[in-house]
Amino acid sequence: MEARDLIHPNLPEAVWRKSTHSGNNGGNCVEVASNVPGVVAVRDSKNPTGPALRFTPDEWRTFLTNIKSGQTP
Repeated sequence: MEARDLIHPNLPEAVWRKSTHSGNNGGNCVEVASNVPGVVAVRDSKNPTGPALRFTPDEWRTFLTNIKSGQTP
């Protein structure tokens, strides 16, 4: 998969949420939308109109598993 395949500029149907682990300091947070069929989208909370990274649900689960176990891509 190419990096350009991950970037999705417009997801009007997405319902975005922040992690419960995010602080309220307006800092470095990401938002996730998982209500779009077959897509998990991630965006920078400081740039909500910017592009979002697009993952399949399996890719997203693998990513989270790797992060939780200390592995980095």
